[in-house]
Amino acid sequence: MASSTSYSNPPCAACKFLRRKCLPGCIFAPYFPPEEPQKLANVHKIFGASNVSKLLNDILPHQREDAVNSLAYEAEARLKDPVYGCVGAISVLQRQVLHLQKELDATNADLMRYTGSETSYLNQMSAQFGRMGREEGSFNLNSGYPMTYSSQWNDDSNSPENGGNGSSM
Repeated sequence: MASSTSYSNPPCAACKFLRRKCLPGCIFAPYFPPEEPQKLANVHKIFGASNVSKLLNDILPHQREDAVNSLAYEAEARLKDPVYGCVGAISVLQRQVLHLQKELDATNADLMRYTGSETSYLNQMSAQFGRMGREEGSFNLNSGYPMTYSSQWNDDSNSPENGGNGSSM
């Protein structure tokens, strides 16, 4: 004869792993669902189920999910890198940030040099047009002279420097 008790809820990953009956008030059930058995296995291997149970009972209910996520992350990091754990991952990310910051600084310096050379070019043009007998003695950007130049940021393949006629069409 079949058992008359029906099992409507499957046991949580912790109770299944620990081979015990999952009671309705199980402290692990909300945080270790049966679909994620590896999450508990990692946490248990690093911290132990008893310690995790004590930790979850000692903290406030609204903090438990964050605590379990932190434990799971640290456990996974510890399994990948037993010596440094998540601190090793943080160090790698900090070095990446420093490298990218240096790259950004170098690019900004290049940009400043580029804009500085453009200003120098405009000053040379101003002096050249001043020598040509213009009464103002300065170069006017709205004077009707097309100023096209190529740069790495815009595609001026039709500029005179690149063999084009300088028109936009």
